[in-house]
Amino acid sequence: MVRHFFQDILGQPLAIELLVRAMEQERIAPAYLFSGPEGVGKGTTAKALITAIVGKVCHPDVLWVEPTYLDRGKLIPSSEAGSLKRKATPQIRLEQVREVRDFLSRLPLHSPRSMVVLENAQTMAEPASNALLKTLEEPGRATIILIADAGANILPTLVSRCQQIPFWGLSLGDMQTILARRGITDVPPILLEQAEGSVGLALQAYEILQHTPPELLPTQHNLPRQPLDSLEMAKAIASLELDTQLWLADYWQKWLWQNWQKNHPVSCLEQAKQYLKNFVQPRLVWEVTLWELVKALV
Repeated sequence: MVRHFFQDILGQPLAIELLVRAMEQERIAPAYLFSGPEGVGKGTTAKALITAIVGKVCHPDVLWVEPTYLDRGKLIPSSEAGSLKRKATPQIRLEQVREVRDFLSRLPLHSPRSMVVLENAQTMAEPASNALLKTLEEPGRATIILIADAGANILPTLVSRCQQIPFWGLSLGDMQTILARRGITDVPPILLEQAEGSVGLALQAYEILQHTPPELLPTQHNLPRQPLDSLEMAKAIASLELDTQLWLADYWQKWLWQNWQKNHPVSCLEQAKQYLKNFVQPRLVWEVTLWELVKALV
């Protein structure tokens, strides 16, 4: 039975059933598109499929491609990019697709087929997509897995050559189970709601939460009541990383709606997020936003 390779994957019964049936009937497709929200198990499922076919992910017949940053003529994988993440957007580039072509030009060494995974396939520019299209037309003894976010803008001709495997947002119970497996049992309910079914986003948010000063989180005690309070809090929040500020604005939105159910504070924070994304001076954004909250919540 091949089903046991997927036994730890929760919340994706359709995706698992499609893959298990393909393996049991020995009808594995030459190309798959795993599409769905971020952080719901697409990558984990790809690794499970590779393990079922090849034996392990770290294998000479497996090539895992992730988006890269271009820095001084070198391609830096997004998992190793560090501070580069603030300066540009990672992409799967033409050079990487050529590497896929070269990898598939030889027969698998120790396995029935070679396996290639392109993570965040929606980041491919048109030249890379066109080059991959030629590879998908004649993949040889290989299976290529594209992993992409739901609704991602992928070349339609690429999509047409892949069997689509849909993934969905996880239930609250499944998210809690997955987090508990990682030893995380103290996640606030509001954080899980904020993640909207994505355990990946919940993990990212939990990490941010651990490094955010408690006095900046929304509580009845922490709400700014006077102009001076809002100025001091704005200065502290503006000193955080931009990603943390955006997450904090979203967290405040969820908390304020749950506790006050007033549209104006929520709208103020939505506007603040847009200003921050457009690189308006953060301290000014937070001073104005928090002062609006003071007026709205008195």
